[in-house]
Amino acid sequence: MSIVAGVDFGTQSVRVSIFDSQRGRLGSASADYPVFRTPEDPDHATQRHGDHMTALAEACRAALHAASIAGDAVAAMALDTTGSTVVPLAAGLEPLDDYYLWCDHRAKAEAAEITASARASGLEALAWCGGVYSSEWGFSKLLHWLRHNPGKRASMVTAMEHCDLVAAALCGITDPAQVPRSVCAMGHKWMWNASLGGLPPEEFLSSVDPVLAGVRGLIGGRYQTSDALAGHLTAEWAARLGLKAGIPIPVGAFDAHWDAIGAGIREGDVVNVVGTSTCMMAIAKQVGLIPGVCGVVQGSIHPGYYGIEAGLSAVGDIFEAIARRAGASVSALSEGLDSFRAGSSGLLRMSWDNGDRTVLVNPHLGGVTLGWTLTTTAADELFAAIEGTAFHTRIILERMAAHGVSINRVINGGGIPQKNPVLNRVYANVFNKPVLVPSQEVTSLGSAIFAFMAAGAFPTIEAAQAKLCPTYTVIQPDPAEAAVYEQLFVLYSKLYFALGQPGAAAAVIGDVLPALRTLRPSGTA
Repeated sequence: MSIVAGVDFGTQSVRVSIFDSQRGRLGSASADYPVFRTPEDPDHATQRHGDHMTALAEACRAALHAASIAGDAVAAMALDTTGSTVVPLAAGLEPLDDYYLWCDHRAKAEAAEITASARASGLEALAWCGGVYSSEWGFSKLLHWLRHNPGKRASMVTAMEHCDLVAAALCGITDPAQVPRSVCAMGHKWMWNASLGGLPPEEFLSSVDPVLAGVRGLIGGRYQTSDALAGHLTAEWAARLGLKAGIPIPVGAFDAHWDAIGAGIREGDVVNVVGTSTCMMAIAKQVGLIPGVCGVVQGSIHPGYYGIEAGLSAVGDIFEAIARRAGASVSALSEGLDSFRAGSSGLLRMSWDNGDRTVLVNPHLGGVTLGWTLTTTAADELFAAIEGTAFHTRIILERMAAHGVSINRVINGGGIPQKNPVLNRVYANVFNKPVLVPSQEVTSLGSAIFAFMAAGAFPTIEAAQAKLCPTYTVIQPDPAEAAVYEQLFVLYSKLYFALGQPGAAAAVIGDVLPALRTLRPSGTA
């Protein structure tokens, strides 16, 4: 028997869960931290390192209490975070500024410049991250910070992903040359590729902007998958967390990637981690390049497989925004949605309120809803938004499948599927295939599995999954609903590529509005 702590840093809170290798989750607790936004710039989203670490200590002690476990019984700790969440650092790995949170999109121009330069120079690494560099990723965020903070440039000794900084802090690592660098984070968001020599060449980065000159040399450290150790917990942090000093901490990763492990991912699965946004995960022993995804990276999800990541920039955030505009909560606005059927709102809604992460990789897009009438309600829009996120997810599934990714099962992980049966039903009908929902939440279970591996409690990740991962509730598609959604998906797909890319002709979408009225069932909603 072994006991570990699994840590999951989400967008608004950190959760710590205490797991037993035989009994599973014993208890958990969470602590919040703020997201700093500005009304002048909707793309601005930052957080503070101190807030995260204070919340970690609070949540860890509360989780031990909830589990009725003494801290010295915990044999290992592992952590995941959001990403790409980037912070520039001074000597001693002290933050020079707030984090650029994953959903900070201020670096749109920088991302476009990196993409253009990479295409012009034939940079092979760009193809491994889908062919378009994103404003959500590391180099674009760092370039934006460097351009807007010239007075701090001389003090920057490195820049790190949140998952790597937290692991280094807990292990007492202050030398940039010794920091753990997550292959998950650096491969998907920084164009790191072992087969291509690591990070993009110095000549390429300098050609994008001279302010990046020398940055490649600053982003050193140990690039490793999560079966390697970042280090061991210091006495100082052990005292703050209520744990014993010296326990192992593996190299961290991104929350969605480890949520996929906790959801029981295997080759042939796609795990949709549906929360504020959606991250879609798949693993494969062999896979080719896939245009428009967030990277194909060896060892990023499971150390023994290639990891494929894609996703939507907003899902739960869209639902919250619709409810906020209606002066209601999502739960209140959702009452009665179980009576809605395919197309019953009469609306077709694109899920671009926070831009497009995959497959267009276009942060300049905004929300689009077609089919409004004088009787359309906020509930209609919410249901159409659920359908829209399902359609967008199907676009991504088809892109993956077209490039050789086997998709036998779709698993809806994350927080929203646990409490939203309407979303799961719609997704099954839109995909026209069963959707599996874990019977229990899996947040922080992936972290716990890697902590168990660090503690030597299981011989393989698969053995840990077999013991700890929950069973599934299976939602089967309804043939009649799926048939309607097949017609609506044709319209959605047409809109997606016509409106989402420059040069679309009006004639391409002129039949959409009449079709929406025709397909809307009579006497519904």
